[in-house]
Amino acid sequence: MTQAALPALFLGHGSPLNAIRTNAWTRAWQRLGDELPRPQAILAVSAHWYVPGTAVTAMAAPRTIHDFGGFPRELYAVRYEAAGAPGLAERIAGLLRPLPVGLDHTWGLDHGTWAVLCHVYPRADIPVLQLSIDARRPPHFHYELGVRLRGLREQGVLILGSGDIVHNLREYDRENPNAEPYDWALRFESLVRTHVQAGDHDVLVDYAALGADALRSVPTPEHYLPLLYVMGSSLPGEAVRFPVEGMDGGSVSMLAVQFG
Repeated sequence: MTQAALPALFLGHGSPLNAIRTNAWTRAWQRLGDELPRPQAILAVSAHWYVPGTAVTAMAAPRTIHDFGGFPRELYAVRYEAAGAPGLAERIAGLLRPLPVGLDHTWGLDHGTWAVLCHVYPRADIPVLQLSIDARRPPHFHYELGVRLRGLREQGVLILGSGDIVHNLREYDRENPNAEPYDWALRFESLVRTHVQAGDHDVLVDYAALGADALRSVPTPEHYLPLLYVMGSSLPGEAVRFPVEGMDGGSVSMLAVQFG
């Protein structure tokens, strides 16, 4: 018997420091962990595994990757020791055939995944896999992979995208994370919200056609593309909400998008 579909969730993850901070966003992630149905496994699509090719982590015990530099020693001490799910990795590779999908035994969990999950599921007692983002492919490819993964939601798998809808570090105010958001960042974030609520996915897949605000908000695609996987895995007409809101440093959106 098919179970009710788990939600599909996109989280704006912001700075790796959120892993060790208590703020409005981390408290909202904690609330999500309390409110969401408990998944049997989590498939994460993180902005930080952006490589040539599609692969899924297939090890039994993925390592915690500290894929950044120049942060406090406390952050490098964080370990998120969730189990992997090799059998599920093989099922995912099967779902995506004939696309060649590598069964990866070298990557692990990067901070796009563990910096949010350490608040959502702090006990690390749910198996976690990561799916890479193929840097060679256009946006519609990533949306279509999300569509093909949709059925996992009825099999107890939480599909989690982790990035930032607005991610412009060149204009980020490092002296004042509470800086007023730039007008262009607010306009693009609002435009995304409007089209998500209306179910206008094609418009958001072809985000570069949305103009100057889009190109300034998404100067490189890797933080935006996880949203496309989550949108692709949503169901037509499915309820959508935004359980986390806010802008960090004026130019990084912390918006979360939840389907179901």
